[in-house]
Amino acid sequence: MHVSAAGIPGLLIIDPVVHGDARGFFVETYSRDRYAEVGVSTDFVQDNLSSSRRGILRGLHLQHPRGQGKLCSVLEGEVFDVVVDVRVGSPTFGKWEGVTLSSENKRQLYIPPGLAHGFCVMSERALFSYKCTDFYLAENELGVAWNDEDIGIEWPIDAPLLSDKDRANPKLRDVSHDRLPRYG
Repeated sequence: MHVSAAGIPGLLIIDPVVHGDARGFFVETYSRDRYAEVGVSTDFVQDNLSSSRRGILRGLHLQHPRGQGKLCSVLEGEVFDVVVDVRVGSPTFGKWEGVTLSSENKRQLYIPPGLAHGFCVMSERALFSYKCTDFYLAENELGVAWNDEDIGIEWPIDAPLLSDKDRANPKLRDVSHDRLPRYG
């Protein structure tokens, strides 16, 4: 597998080895020891799967104080996946990174705890899979506005379909720093 460090500390882009022939393909999507060798040395306790159609945007989400690290991939379709550093004291606080994940490229994204995450669906339908390092806890849920102009995410769609909850997410500057995770 090939692993690239992204511009945000701790964020990893993973391109697994794909073995293909006329029958199809085989890819190892996770192996604890192999992933630990490249910096993903955590236990995953929950697997999630979401299905969405073109134009859906989910996010930006995170949990704090019990943050979730996530190993994300797309089983069907294509998404533009975005991560925003919201860790107080981070050298990249308020910066974002976007990566295309698809069933074609088989790319994965490891997102450490403390980063906000969201994605928009670029294909007719997408099945988005992610392993989590901690359980979902509603009382720890935080959100940041997908279109926060201070962050300046360059989404590839103009008018996404959002949940009511995501539509109500505050701008990062309006979230108390006491409520956000710390860097380091």
